[in-house]
Amino acid sequence: MVRTVYAASSLLRAARIPRPSIHTRALATASSSKPDFRQAVADGPTLDDFIADNVPDRVVLGNTSARRLPSYLKTSIPKGASFAKIKSDLRGLNLHTVCEEARCPNIGDCWGGKEGVTPEEGRSAATATIMLMGDTCTRGCRFCSVKTSRTPPPLDPHEPEHTAEAISRWGLGYIVLTSVDRDDLADGGAHHFAETIRKIKQKAPQILVEALTGDFAGSLPLVSLVAKSGLDVYAHNIETVEALTPFVRDRRAKFRQSLSVLEHAKKEGVRITKTSIMLGVGENEDQVMDALRELRKVDVDVVTFGQYMRPTKRHMKVDRYVEPAEFERWKQVAEDMGFLYVASGPLVRSSYKAREFYIENVLRGKAAEKKVKKLIADSDVEGFGARTSA
Repeated sequence: MVRTVYAASSLLRAARIPRPSIHTRALATASSSKPDFRQAVADGPTLDDFIADNVPDRVVLGNTSARRLPSYLKTSIPKGASFAKIKSDLRGLNLHTVCEEARCPNIGDCWGGKEGVTPEEGRSAATATIMLMGDTCTRGCRFCSVKTSRTPPPLDPHEPEHTAEAISRWGLGYIVLTSVDRDDLADGGAHHFAETIRKIKQKAPQILVEALTGDFAGSLPLVSLVAKSGLDVYAHNIETVEALTPFVRDRRAKFRQSLSVLEHAKKEGVRITKTSIMLGVGENEDQVMDALRELRKVDVDVVTFGQYMRPTKRHMKVDRYVEPAEFERWKQVAEDMGFLYVASGPLVRSSYKAREFYIENVLRGKAAEKKVKKLIADSDVEGFGARTSA
């Protein structure tokens, strides 16, 4: 019975599902047309086909047409106890430095101080450049990597006190204060700048203070405010020659305006005025000479020359890398023109080792000279009195 049922069901399925005709098209490829894989591999390329006869010594990556950085512009990785101390204090007090923001190649050299001396002596020889009023500038110079915005964050009212506290801890002999441009503020931040200098002098009167300021949009009363705050050196950078100023600096920064800032600071009684020029941005010799003559006309005491180095690919390109011998020549030219001191070299920046290079000696020397003159004058008065009474 079971066999009969099974046979019947098989017959029914066979009746419902017709078998394909021998003329129905098949989708599969006939086995005879399949390529022989092993034969294809055997007929293909061998390892020798991938090996060149002349193998290069090394593989060159990147843009080989770009100008290579000369060896004399390469610096070592920052290190040292003084460097670590300064960096730690900056982070703890939420302070900024132009050394970091502008990617200065000398940060380890300046913050590290002298090698082979006691920690105190090392810190005393170190130079740090504090950047006031935040890390965002309202101007967009084509050589500078500091962040820019039309509306930077508001000023930190505690910054003058924090800056003075940090500097008094470090035991430095010389400090440089600079700032971003704050065209969004009515006074350009001049009162904030002056207050910071006054607090530093209150907490550590022995420290020499250099202020590297902006142009305050050409406002001479604001220049006076900073110049009379108790600083020792007033610095403002012209950055480049007059002809290239519109192409290198922000359009609001003008060569003649910068000259007026330096001239007015000197008239307000500042002992030393200082500026800096970048080479390698497209200037020629006559233009540099003209710039130096204009600086001497307004009685600028100190000028520094350094190599422009492109911070990122978004910034203007380096026109040329200036050889060290040319920097030496400009140093001699400027000294012959009567500048009190000239720092010139590929890695020199406006505040590069300012204390170690010259300024402390110049300032101390002027103070000693003034003291000697006073002693001579006093002795002459006493002698005159004695001769008169006689």
